[in-house]
Amino acid sequence: MIRNTVTWIGSALIASSLLVSQMAQAKTTVEFWYSGGTKPQIMMKKLIKEFNQSQDQYTIVPSLQGNYTETYQKLQAGLASGTAPALTLLGGDRAKIMNDRHLVEDLRPLMTPSFHWDDFLGAFRKQVTDKDGMVFGLPAYGTTQILYYNKNILAKYGFTKKDLSTWQGLAKVAKAVTQKNSDGQVTFYGWEPMWGAGNLMDAAYSNGGRVISKDGKKILFDSPQWITVWDSFRKWIHKDNIMRIHNGGQGWEYWYKTIDDVMKDRALGYTGSSGDQGDLDFTKLAATIQPGWGNHPAAPEASALVLQIPKGTSKAKAKGAFAFMAFYTDAKNTAAWSMYTGYIPVRKSAEKDADYQAFVKDHPQALVPLEQTKLATPLFTDPTKGKIIDALRVAADQVEIQNIPAATALKQAARTAQRALDRANRQH
Repeated sequence: MIRNTVTWIGSALIASSLLVSQMAQAKTTVEFWYSGGTKPQIMMKKLIKEFNQSQDQYTIVPSLQGNYTETYQKLQAGLASGTAPALTLLGGDRAKIMNDRHLVEDLRPLMTPSFHWDDFLGAFRKQVTDKDGMVFGLPAYGTTQILYYNKNILAKYGFTKKDLSTWQGLAKVAKAVTQKNSDGQVTFYGWEPMWGAGNLMDAAYSNGGRVISKDGKKILFDSPQWITVWDSFRKWIHKDNIMRIHNGGQGWEYWYKTIDDVMKDRALGYTGSSGDQGDLDFTKLAATIQPGWGNHPAAPEASALVLQIPKGTSKAKAKGAFAFMAFYTDAKNTAAWSMYTGYIPVRKSAEKDADYQAFVKDHPQALVPLEQTKLATPLFTDPTKGKIIDALRVAADQVEIQNIPAATALKQAARTAQRALDRANRQH
């Protein structure tokens, strides 16, 4: 009898073990490609771990990529070979291209009444909703480029934050604080814009510039509003030597080199992401919104990084991907993300979170991105599936790195972009 009982118990334990194993195997795996700086990486891993432990249906399997552009490029190959992940994190411009190419799933069928889509900030909802109402992605976190500067050095030279309220004023400050050695080599730069078209586009917007005419038919970035701005940066970098650009390298290497120059007293300040705040020392630095250009008010771009489910993802994986997206963007988590990384929370209700309210009271720099978002230019959505933005990126490298006059670079880019725009308009 005892032997039979032991045998039965042993069989039951084996059966139980097999059941647990089968349940574990039954969990749907959701591959997730993402990128980000040090603090976002840490926070992302934390939230993925919490989500995986919070339920027994899905397992998010993260795969860190070099940066958002590399994620997009690798995704194209993955879609072609059938090896794309079930969830991606992309920049807003690339997310829009994915939708234009019909390569992403509509998220509306996955939304339940308890999800409260209307709680997301209107500007970010608009960015991921096409003209037919399809929701082609979920805003993960908001970002905008702001100014970071060494407040003690600024004061040492007799300047205040107000002197940084126009680009002309900032250039005056940069010239005053730039230092050179006896050989004429710069040892301390006045300012460091971030490499790429983004900062230059922001400054052009703040001079009244537009990328495309309101009727959507003509490229406008070969106009005086753009040329004046871009050539001023070229001269500040290459002629006056009061500004510097770090470029190239692996992943975010250029970004961290720029930050290091300011943190290690090699530059007064730089133009960087709201998401940099988690990596900065605000006993030393301060933050403020981007400048206007002359008499024009500041109008830099604000956008969201976007979570998307690639086309062809199985229903089970899509449900798992959206479950994580909902978890990641709930009010408490988007507030926690903002506090830790500096990025903008995507839900209105995040501002009611008690921890967030206490945080911004003690860390006023966290409110600068929100302040800038209120006056910012919406994300430019490229109707040519990226060809206009690509033309601007080429022109930016010509101006910032090769010292090619802005009129030459922008006019050439405008011709390329106009051909692409004309083709896109004919197809519609």
